[in-house]
Amino acid sequence: MPELPEVETVMRGLMPRLEGRVLAHVEARRPDLRWPLPEGFAARLAGRRVIGLRRRAKYILVDLDDATSWLIHLGMSGRMLLSNGGDPVLERHDHVVLRTDEGWWLRFNDARRFGMMDLWPTADVENHRLLAGIGPEPLGNAFSGASLEASLEGRHTPIKAALLDQRVVAGIGNIYACEALHRSGISPKRLALNVRGSRAEALAGAVGAVLADAIAAGGSSLRDHRQTSGELGYFQHSFRVYDREGEPCPKDGCRGTIQRLVQAGRSTFYCPSCQR
Repeated sequence: MPELPEVETVMRGLMPRLEGRVLAHVEARRPDLRWPLPEGFAARLAGRRVIGLRRRAKYILVDLDDATSWLIHLGMSGRMLLSNGGDPVLERHDHVVLRTDEGWWLRFNDARRFGMMDLWPTADVENHRLLAGIGPEPLGNAFSGASLEASLEGRHTPIKAALLDQRVVAGIGNIYACEALHRSGISPKRLALNVRGSRAEALAGAVGAVLADAIAAGGSSLRDHRQTSGELGYFQHSFRVYDREGEPCPKDGCRGTIQRLVQAGRSTFYCPSCQR
């Protein structure tokens, strides 16, 4: 599933073509994705001008001129693909298609249909059932070692599991939890409540750094992720531990070997020699 860097990359790709533009034509080619689309979905979007785009956790929010926000989640395989220069050739899994007044086409392609879309009042969007209770943005000013330590207080789960809890910090998934823990030298098996002080500071810094690096690389394309141009992301070539079981640890001076363990049904990759 796309994590924060992939969603951020898609949002940034959409911004130049959608912000300030009118959605001149909107077509919903099926009534549902993961869940049913809102009643009158296409008609409610058609003719609206896009005020701005933003990201909250793993969701894209498109704010419209009628004080409504178009909420988008890419799911497992969703792609937002831009094109111009004539009507696009539509594919089987192009479920939502729109054209702006500038002539750019946007296709939401989702083979597995785990993505979702909704329309919600902009002033109340933070209270949407999918956004309410989500923790701080890891690239925002509200996220720090101190705030992370406070969120982890009393949690007896492993720190890797805690990082995947969207109530602790927004947008982090399996890949970037593994990578941030390696950068900070913290074992994924360490109990969350024991990540305090300098460890919490190191982890918060590592989370921000790995996410920023991944965004700069266009995200990670392991299977489905594509940028809005259709281009792959490239951060998978910079993984230090994720999916590198049996390979030497890349940390300078460490002679350890990357290992894999299963935590809460998810693969965790780490170096037992330098992560404590």
